[in-house]
Amino acid sequence: MTRRRALRTATALTALAVVATGCGTRAEDDGGGGGGGEAGDVATDVGVEGNTITLGVLTDLTGVFAALGNDITQANRLFWEDNQVCDTYDVQLEVQDTGYVPQNGVQLYAGMQDSVLAMQQTIGSPINTALAPEYEADQIVNFPSAWSETLTLIPGTGVLGATYDVEIANGYQYLFDQGLLADGDTVGHIYFEGEYGANGLEGSQAVAEARGLNLIEAQITTQEQDMSAIVSQFNAAGVNAIVLTVAPAQTASVAVAAQSQGLNVPILGNNPVFAPGLMDGPAAQPLQDNLYVAAPFAAWDAHPDLLARFQESNPDIANPSQGVIYGYGMGEVMKQVLDTACENGDLTREGVYQAFSELEEVDTGGLLVDIRGFEEGQSPSLESFILRPSADVPGAAVVAQESFQGELAEDLASEAD
Repeated sequence: MTRRRALRTATALTALAVVATGCGTRAEDDGGGGGGGEAGDVATDVGVEGNTITLGVLTDLTGVFAALGNDITQANRLFWEDNQVCDTYDVQLEVQDTGYVPQNGVQLYAGMQDSVLAMQQTIGSPINTALAPEYEADQIVNFPSAWSETLTLIPGTGVLGATYDVEIANGYQYLFDQGLLADGDTVGHIYFEGEYGANGLEGSQAVAEARGLNLIEAQITTQEQDMSAIVSQFNAAGVNAIVLTVAPAQTASVAVAAQSQGLNVPILGNNPVFAPGLMDGPAAQPLQDNLYVAAPFAAWDAHPDLLARFQESNPDIANPSQGVIYGYGMGEVMKQVLDTACENGDLTREGVYQAFSELEEVDTGGLLVDIRGFEEGQSPSLESFILRPSADVPGAAVVAQESFQGELAEDLASEAD
């Protein structure tokens, strides 16, 4: 697509000449490095004090993705309670709440950048994009709680799953395969302004072109929560499906408005659109009837041991979301990077950055979709799960489709090559 290629070209012109080629399996040693994991044998600089490593977390605890941000962050904490680096280093997290405001993220990072070795989590495509110059200059490894394609252009940043355009294309694939959508149908897409919404919309635009859909676009801000007027416009246009790249509050509003207007059509969303708390309100039944969520993680029934461990550690979180699975998986990927750096005898920022580039593929033991690698401008995965809301299960979601790679996603990835 024109916009995607323009963004890639613009960012590449200012990027460091470093390509992150993957994570998970260490590349063959070329003779460099050293050190056997003992603290005294490992070089360190920023963010390592004695046997303690400090990682940064810029999350959303009070903004539009607060529920998701809290679950992901608590899972980050739990992972590092359960694990060490090289069986030697404990990891502590410096957690700051951005409220999903980019300028807050920039200011908060300025306060922590001289004390953290790497970023365990940065939530939100707009905040990751705002921090790209600083992350690039600091050669800092960062795992975002966000899946915008623009983030794949930031050296050292590892997007853990399909980008939003590929993810929503897999969602469309599921609707087509289930006979819920057909070539030539009309689809309305509501999306946030900014990188998150724009990248989800790119997926819709690509699918619309490939399958002859009539696409109606509706951009909103994160502050707009009443979707009834837009749903009315969609209803008048005779839409056959509604697609969302928004937050849970807007998802609930769409579901309630569609039900009240007699618009009984599938509602498809990128993974951040759903939170378990929605099933405690008036949107519960319409969501259970019509919502389909494309996501980089499975439902809780695939990870009962982790659920029990998390609930034991966080008894105040009554119904943890699948964001916990993602947050724990993020920790696993960071551990692989830090273990490799430790084994190389270099836990400096430069050493961690080099370790990130040495790791060729990601294996999180089923916590996340398969990651094919971190190449500039490419979706790290082409796979997604399809989740459906269900009020009677942990996390209020079940798997409708195990992780799969649809033809529409493959075509989208080929176009980006």
